[in-house]
Amino acid sequence: MARFTRAFGRSTLRVRFVRGLRFRLTLSYVFFFALLLAAIGLLFRQILKTQLENQVQALLDDDWGAIKGWVSIENERPVWEVANDEDEQSIVAQLKQVYFIADRDGNALAYSETYRSLGFDSRPDIQRILRLPEGFTEYANRSDPDGVPYLIKRGWLAGQRHRQRYFLAMGRSLADSRKTVAKLTRIYFLILPGLISLSSLLGWMLAGRALGPLNSVAQAAHNITGSNLSLRIPPRGAGDELDRLIVSFNRMTARLSQSFEQIRRFSTDVSHELRTPLTSIRGQLEVALFTAETTEQYREAITNALEDVEQLSSIVRALLLLSQAESGQLALQKAPLDLGDVALDIVEQFQIPAQEKDLQLKANIVPGCVVPADRVQIERLISNLLSNAVKYTPAGGSVWVRVGPSESPAFAGVEVEDSGVGIAAQDLPHIFDRFYRVRNAETNQISGLGLGLSFVSWIVEAHGGRIDVASTLGMGTRFRVLLPRGGEFPAAPEARESAEKDAVPGVALT
Repeated sequence: MARFTRAFGRSTLRVRFVRGLRFRLTLSYVFFFALLLAAIGLLFRQILKTQLENQVQALLDDDWGAIKGWVSIENERPVWEVANDEDEQSIVAQLKQVYFIADRDGNALAYSETYRSLGFDSRPDIQRILRLPEGFTEYANRSDPDGVPYLIKRGWLAGQRHRQRYFLAMGRSLADSRKTVAKLTRIYFLILPGLISLSSLLGWMLAGRALGPLNSVAQAAHNITGSNLSLRIPPRGAGDELDRLIVSFNRMTARLSQSFEQIRRFSTDVSHELRTPLTSIRGQLEVALFTAETTEQYREAITNALEDVEQLSSIVRALLLLSQAESGQLALQKAPLDLGDVALDIVEQFQIPAQEKDLQLKANIVPGCVVPADRVQIERLISNLLSNAVKYTPAGGSVWVRVGPSESPAFAGVEVEDSGVGIAAQDLPHIFDRFYRVRNAETNQISGLGLGLSFVSWIVEAHGGRIDVASTLGMGTRFRVLLPRGGEFPAAPEARESAEKDAVPGVALT
């Protein structure tokens, strides 16, 4: 069993090694490099062979021009001129090594033994060549019985007074050139395995170096845990694909870190917010259970518990709504919507609470601000903003709601401004965070669930808009929401008539 386990382990390692990216890159590199070297070797061999054969052909052309000066045909017999010195004798000896002279009928008049071993030309070939124009020749390749190759040049030679033509053929051996080509080819392909081995080693090293950043990414991904999301890989500074991969990986870990931090903060906030009303309910019920003696005491305990249960239900409903919104389960039902019409309806609903607090609630509406939006969510947005404005504005203050076009014609705006207590500068960056609640500057109390503005922020983002806030302690706060128009829509007649009737003269939002 142990032997089988070890064998299986070795087999698994081999499979991993063969399937590894480094091995496959090296194999591909070596394969194409070997093909390239083989192609270069074959091409060089062909070029060398052609060049050497061209040299033999050039020598054969020189012999062809020389033999016509040394041989003449007299009385149907070839006559060689007498060589006087050693150089001329050497030339004549070279010319006589491979040659053949025949008449029109193919009868051999003179020849060398070497040409005889190659085989005499046939009578039809001889007669065809004798009909060639003056100066025209042709080449042929032949081999002797031992396989030695020869290059043969064939043409015709004029007899006495140019009255008759005689067949002439000369040749030179290609053995030396073929041996040279074969020797160099053999040496090259003997060296080729060594070159391929060196290229394999070099390819393995280059592949390992190229895949180093990938291994770093893999190791970093392996080391990342929920508590170690701050890990980053330093870029190489090369600006290549691997650097882009590293940058993308670092951005991904940053997003994951932010998401995990939001989840952790959300879990902490939820547990804290739910623990408070649950503790209060439990305390009140325990007090009632152990100390209450009359019906009124029990009724009071139950009433207080119900108030805490209602607060707990509000928290759960708000959290469920936010969860559905952020997970995409809360789909928007967009339709052409006149913001002025919606704002006037919401302002009318808040008139009684505003009067109870002795507040002046004013609307400044520019008709015709139509946007594609979900009416329910836009109503919730304006209601949340207006509720906060009324809640945090002292008696005698004012709240304004403005609707009109923005600086850009592609957006329409909604502003809710109050003359209330304001928001501290250090709180402004966090007011849209879930469960973040601002301490009232006058009462030093914290109230609310801290979820309303979070939902407002989601509604604006879901509609493709943006929200800005400006506030000064003791002077008031202004929320400004910009929503994309997405095309021009005519305002409904009823909405336009109502807006023109109830709205005070307005100006564009800036």
